Order: sequence, then C-alpha cells, then structure tokens
Amino acid sequence: MLSIVSTPIGNLGDITDRAKITLTQCDAIVCEDTRVTGKLLSLLGFPKKELLSFHSFTGRKKVDEFIKRLTKGQHLVLVSDAGTPGISDPGYALVSAVRDAGITMEVIPGPSAFLAALSVSGLPINEFVYLGFLPLKRGRQKALENMRREMRTIVFYESPHRIRRTLQELADVLADQPMRMLVICRELTKMHEEVIGTTIGSITNDVLPKLMIKGEFCVVLGPI
Repeated sequence: MLSIVSTPIGNLGDITDRAKITLTQCDAIVCEDTRVTGKLLSLLGFPKKELLSFHSFTGRKKVDEFIKRLTKGQHLVLVSDAGTPGISDPGYALVSAVRDAGITMEVIPGPSAFLAALSVSGLPINEFVYLGFLPLKRGRQKALENMRREMRTIVFYESPHRIRRTLQELADVLADQPMRMLVICRELTKMHEEVIGTTIGSITNDVLPKLMIKGEFCVVLGPI
C-alpha cells in the first residue's frame, strides 16, 4: 500500500496522529529530499526509516522499482518536503503510476501552506485559483496579465529572492485596479509568521520598503 502523508509546513505540532502512526509503521518513505525528511523524523523523535529519493528528475525506472516494492506487499509512504504531497512537487507522478498499477492507496491529509494562506486572508474563497509558483520567464507576463481579468481569488507561492520583483510587477500590471485586495503571508505556522493585508495601490510606497525578505511566501490576490 502507498500512504500519501501530509507533513508540517513549519510548526511540528501540526502533524496528525494518523501521520505519526503511518510514518513510524511503514517500511520506507518516498521523499523529495532525504535530508529534509530525515531531519523531520529526527525532530519528531521517530525511528530511522529507509528514505527513497523521488524528485522532478526521477526517471520511470525508479518509479517501477517503487511499484515492484508495493506489489511485494511493502508499505511505502509518500511525503513532500513540507505540506501536502503532489502540490507543487513531483509526487503526483508516482500517485498516478500506483493508481494505474491497481495498488491500494490511502491519503492522510494535513497541512498545506496555500490553504492556510487562503483561510487567514479574509478574502472570498468559495472559488479560487491556485497557481503554484509563477513562471520565471516564458509565460510569466501572460500569467500576470491573466490576473487582471480573474474574478476569483488567486493564490500562489513565491520565493524570498523573487518576492519584491513579483509584487512590483503586480503593482505595475494591475495599476488600474489600485483598491484590489492583496494579502502577503510569510512563514506561516512558524515563529515569525506574518500576514500583511494591503491593496495593489499600496505595494510600491507602503509594502515594499518595510517587507522582510526572509522565509517562505504565499500571496493571495482578491477578485476584481
């Protein structure tokens, strides 16, 4: 069986009882970065497990090895570096292959940074669009332009070394929508968690000069 397990996005106290049981009883853990997952297990005081690397450059041969283990009755767990597997990580490819092989799967839900950001944003989220990370080059301008017409709340991730550029681009592209709401979430669930509610028109003069460029960012843009 393959168990798809969500892990904390910062605060270790957010791990669920089901996740604890599954991570301690499984045969091996499939993860993006074995160092990150190994550190998590250590911090949680869990016994060491066999850690199997699975990332964006993992080939089909390795997937087949995992399938072989599963068909032999091994219990594997799929985790992300943080949060829910398959969201802005390559885990979906393994899940798809396991499903096609007819192998039993279960999901152990839990933390997700973009859902936490939506919850704390105070913006309407009966409908929303999740964009993952914006394109770095090709397609980036189009993605920004599409936000001009989007009537649903938009949520996306951004890295600390690109957050200033992205916010300034939003201010420029959406300059004719100065009162459109924007919520910038930083380091959610961690010691220095910060949630900044503002508007597009306030980005350049009020937000950027004071913005702390450390940690992980999640940006929520309100509908037009």
